[in-house]
Amino acid sequence: MTNIRIGIGYDVHPFAENRKLILGGVDIEFSRGLQGHSDADVLTHALIDALLGAASLPDIGTMFPDSDGRYKNISSILLLGDVFRELDRRNIAIVNIDAVIVCESPRISPYADAMKKNISAALGGLPASRIGIKGKTSEGLGFTGRQEGIAAHAVSLVELPI
Repeated sequence: MTNIRIGIGYDVHPFAENRKLILGGVDIEFSRGLQGHSDADVLTHALIDALLGAASLPDIGTMFPDSDGRYKNISSILLLGDVFRELDRRNIAIVNIDAVIVCESPRISPYADAMKKNISAALGGLPASRIGIKGKTSEGLGFTGRQEGIAAHAVSLVELPI
């Protein structure tokens, strides 16, 4: 018998001037970054919430509140590593993760392998074959279509001890 759980995560940040665009821990060449307390890495934030949800743990805002100065401008990949260590401490194994980044631009595919590498490292060497990352446009609709920001959706599958 197995004890498999699914988690879902979602995050969104508006574009901001004079900030780097960081997705999956990768600096993306783009004219604007994302506004947020940390590095505003929407992909990593969605993955964190998917993993926390699958483990029935509090969400990212509870674990890493924006009212705590320790997280100001922090790399979200470091936070993902903290989440991995918490799951590992509880003997929760990550089976796989999958994510969609929604934006009109920049194109995500040129950066997907580097994102997988960073995420794999943060997740204790989770094989890249268990990490899915895709970019999709919203065909000009909504805030992402108007290029006001970026959204990310993520799911995770984990196995808990019986």
